[in-house]
Amino acid sequence: MNPDQNPAAPAPEAGVTLQVTEAQAGLRLDKALAMLAGEISRARLQQVIKEGGVTVNGAQAGDGSRKVALGDLVALVMPEAKPPAPLGQDIPLDVVYEDAHLIVIDKPAGLVVHPAGGHEDGTLVNALIAHCGESLSGIGGVRRPGIVHRLDKDTSGLLVVAKTDKAHQGLAKQFADHGRTGPLQRAYLAIVWGSPRRQNGTIEARIERSNRNREKMQVVGEDQGREAITHYSLVERYPPLLRGREEAEALASLVECRLETGRTHQIRVHMSHLGQPLLGDQLYGSGFATKASRLPDAAREALLAMGRQALHAAILGFEHPITKEELLFESEPPEDFACLQDALASL
Repeated sequence: MNPDQNPAAPAPEAGVTLQVTEAQAGLRLDKALAMLAGEISRARLQQVIKEGGVTVNGAQAGDGSRKVALGDLVALVMPEAKPPAPLGQDIPLDVVYEDAHLIVIDKPAGLVVHPAGGHEDGTLVNALIAHCGESLSGIGGVRRPGIVHRLDKDTSGLLVVAKTDKAHQGLAKQFADHGRTGPLQRAYLAIVWGSPRRQNGTIEARIERSNRNREKMQVVGEDQGREAITHYSLVERYPPLLRGREEAEALASLVECRLETGRTHQIRVHMSHLGQPLLGDQLYGSGFATKASRLPDAAREALLAMGRQALHAAILGFEHPITKEELLFESEPPEDFACLQDALASL
């Protein structure tokens, strides 16, 4: 028997109560629970904790990072098993390009890319299964068939999905290279608070997941996290700079961001790190929420109606993994983004 496991702990079935021993005292809840439960992975337990399936001494534990003490009673209730593979759903898709090997989608804001905790269906994957049938690459697994890269739920724009394993391998290689030696291009339009000091610039700041908020990423030191590089350029300033007139403080700006790496929330984290978080970004720009009161009525109403971060994947270019043809796609911002942009342009 593993000495780190609780010898009195029953098999972790629908619901069990486990007691913290000296071997687990002082550890993070998720780690201690993984030792106690034995057969359930730590990643799965973290998800169950997040979904409210774990209590400590009768109180719900919403955070797996909390420490446990000797004698604590940890109750675990596993959710009912769900089908291992997502099902096809009739969800409209804006197909930009499609052939036997891949499909390019213009994703609307609000659509989750693949099933995950809290979003078991109604995702892009569900729509793709219905649209493509069984002709999706299996490399990403049953939960992410064909998915080569992702966009945040509330980010709109272009995304390519592989329909065959060979296409998936070729696309994945290009995305792993980040376009450094090939034709891969990823450009986003973002509306940010204020205005960058320089017309063009590069943000090189490593990123890792926050320990305080697992939904949030953060910039860290040189010996931590993962490399993240974003190139940005100022497209438009609101209000604009006019010759012969006193310079007014920029309330907001339209910037183009080109990714050299593809980390989770990279543009949102990097622009916030620069001091120009995205308009509507509740996760990384909450400290700028009061700035909305300085916007004219039309812009403030457009931002409120948008209800999301002002980020759109506008350009996607890559080499077709089978034909070797260089493909380039462009997407106009959706109506909510365009309305906010027009309202700001009238400043």
